[in-house]
Amino acid sequence: MKFLKLNILLLLFVGFFVNAQNPNRKLVSFDEKDGLVTIETNDGFYLIKPFSTKIIETSFIPKGEVYNPISHAVVLQPKKVKFKISESDNSITISTSGILVKVIKSPFQVTYFYKNKPIISERKGYIKNEENEVLDFNLSATEILYGGGARALGMNRRGNRLQLYNRAHYGYETHSELMNFTIPLVYSSNLYAVHFDNAPIGYLDLDSKKDNSLQYETVSGRKTYQVVAGDSWKDLVQQYTTLTGKQPMIPRWALGNFSSRFGYHSQKEVLNTINKFKEEEIPVDAVILDLYWFGKDIKGTMGNLEFYKDSFPNPQKMIADLKTKGVKTILITEPFVLTTSNKWNEAVEKDILGKTKEGKPYTYDFYFGNTGIIDIFKPEGEQWFWNVYKKHNNMGVAGWWGDLGEPELHPSDLLHATGTADEVHNIYGHNWAKLIFEGYQKEFPNQRPFILMRAGYSGSQHYGLIPWSGDVNRSWGGLQSQVEIALQMGMQGLGYMHSDLGGFAGANLDDELYTRWLQYGVFQPIFRPHAQEEVPSEPVFREQNTKELAKKSIKLRYNLLPYNYTLSFENNKNGTPLMRPLFFEDSTITMLNNDKTYLWGNNFLVSPIVKSGIKQQEVTFPKNSNWYHFYTDEKVEGGQTLTVDLVEESIPTYVRGGAFIPMIESIQNTSKYNLSKFDLHFYFDETLKESEGKLYNDDGETPNAFEKGQFELFSFKSNYNRNRLSLEFELEQGENYNSSNKIINLVIHNVSKKPKKVNGYDFEWNAIHKTLKISVEIKPSISKNIKIKF
Repeated sequence: MKFLKLNILLLLFVGFFVNAQNPNRKLVSFDEKDGLVTIETNDGFYLIKPFSTKIIETSFIPKGEVYNPISHAVVLQPKKVKFKISESDNSITISTSGILVKVIKSPFQVTYFYKNKPIISERKGYIKNEENEVLDFNLSATEILYGGGARALGMNRRGNRLQLYNRAHYGYETHSELMNFTIPLVYSSNLYAVHFDNAPIGYLDLDSKKDNSLQYETVSGRKTYQVVAGDSWKDLVQQYTTLTGKQPMIPRWALGNFSSRFGYHSQKEVLNTINKFKEEEIPVDAVILDLYWFGKDIKGTMGNLEFYKDSFPNPQKMIADLKTKGVKTILITEPFVLTTSNKWNEAVEKDILGKTKEGKPYTYDFYFGNTGIIDIFKPEGEQWFWNVYKKHNNMGVAGWWGDLGEPELHPSDLLHATGTADEVHNIYGHNWAKLIFEGYQKEFPNQRPFILMRAGYSGSQHYGLIPWSGDVNRSWGGLQSQVEIALQMGMQGLGYMHSDLGGFAGANLDDELYTRWLQYGVFQPIFRPHAQEEVPSEPVFREQNTKELAKKSIKLRYNLLPYNYTLSFENNKNGTPLMRPLFFEDSTITMLNNDKTYLWGNNFLVSPIVKSGIKQQEVTFPKNSNWYHFYTDEKVEGGQTLTVDLVEESIPTYVRGGAFIPMIESIQNTSKYNLSKFDLHFYFDETLKESEGKLYNDDGETPNAFEKGQFELFSFKSNYNRNRLSLEFELEQGENYNSSNKIINLVIHNVSKKPKKVNGYDFEWNAIHKTLKISVEIKPSISKNIKIKF
């Protein structure tokens, strides 16, 4: 039997990688020392290093080059992984209990296996042509590919040659080949990923030549890549984010509503706008000040980085007044210092700008004026820029917006302290976020930073970077691409990818579009309407019906804060995206390309309305669960696609059978957040024997609160057998957290008949709505069990 299996595996291997050969590369020798395998060839040498049983790193160093050990993405330290090296006449095998590398001596070939199944192999491996250095791989004929950063191309990105050069795409709609986040990472439907660990610009070719090839092309730098394997999609993403870093917990207020536009021209306008939110009883947690905070005009002032006193006469008082209302202040910054700005002479004197080859400040023209760029790779430039953040944080500024960080315009011959513009272009936004994040760690260690950035790189989530999808057109086409972008980026570690709700570019006043975009926004990571000011982005300035519909969405967003904050916790611990493709749940072929419906956390199924005037749309329901309409409790069996009727007040939203959904009453902002009393909705499903859920809570602002023991964690479990439903609740508190008694207003949905008995509790059964309500007091470290007999 073993012999038969080995022969089948060999046949699979031969058929899968029939072109996997490099006849010009010859193996010379191999060696292992301290967990690192060195394989010498006639044209260089390989370094193979297991990070774990699911992650392995390979570097090729051509003859005449020196190995560069510096990664800008990887934070994981290789563990002492048990692996064996075995040699036969024509191969060398490096095997862990999971991932395995097989090196064929002649013709030379490197192949990767996971649990004895082939996943990918080098075809020609490293090759060099006149323009680029290339790493060349084989693909199987049927696998679907994801990744490459933020793009609007459809979920399956196979067939595209993706440029790796962060660049803004103003006013994009349904198609965008190049955007602000280009990440050298590929995921396969065969449950593996390849991360090319190199910063300089290049291309990622996902079989554009239709020859079953994957190629990474770069102008220079490391020829290093990691192969990552997983047992499920959640596991695969967890492995990648273990490699490149987990997202720190964001401040709880960042899950609330933002007041934002391009832009607020004065202190008076800011305060009047926030007062309008309070008058209309529309929740709001933060206001974002665009570039008018440091200048009266769009052009000529970038780089001032001080409040413009004519328009903002007393910014410290403004920030303090907003804080008393529970509203945080966020400021925009850019990496450009214009020659006309107030800080130009200081920037030149302190030598903090990118240089020409002659060593002078490199200046050039772009939309905002004649400029230089801050060299954040130079210690003096990094410190100078940090001092801007430090000063304003001391004034009470609570968060930062880093704009134009691709950078927007970055001439190739401009020199930074650590390399040319092309060598550091894609990591500029990444290192900018790192600068702010590490500054907070050092000087404001008790405050979680809020770092909104328009560009980044592999692993930027490790530095708290919150991405958005750029200057999307204010149109239905712009809305249609947003789910794909967010789902793809969530898989690539950047779980907080979101859009300018309502759309950014253009003066398009479309109330239906605005309403539908905000309804989608309830179930995506950051709720931030933002746009050019010709048409207001804030709901308080829209016509009455649109305002009321927006208010309904925003209040629901606040109702769901306990659920959403728990999603942030899960993302922090496991790297699990907040928005998840349906194939995380059901990997049938139709699901692998679906970006019309998605999972919000584990328990919500959401299908945004992205077309005008439609009365119905198709919704796909993953198998293995029943789904219940969030607003009507109508039951839908999983494993089917249905046409559903649409309503003006909401988008199609369903809850998984067996789910526990914690909710609170609406609040004006998160300064009023309190879990001493909350609602817990349980979606009873007679076909489900057991289920569980959790709710995480801390003070919403302390970094690493969980690790410091400053948290409380609720556990919920259900068990149903022979007409008896048992619900168990438990409240765990961290060693440095003082939990108080809680009142849970339990609402059990889909109870079709009145219970015969509920042990020790008064209850209220509603025959029309089929709900059962019970008030439960829960104390720390004491489990509470409710038994219901039907």
